[in-house]
Amino acid sequence: MKQEWLNDQHFKTREEAKKAVFEYICIFYNRIRIHASNDYMTPEEYYSISA
Repeated sequence: MKQEWLNDQHFKTREEAKKAVFEYICIFYNRIRIHASNDYMTPEEYYSISA
């Protein structure tokens, strides 16, 4: 997880933090962020053509 993403985040509860981390992973990291190890595709794109 990128630390820059957390720099301006302030959470009131642990549940709020867990929800934000889940959204980061499921929405940004898996759907939007490209990865060099996946031929510069998102994990979602990579696994959809690999299946």
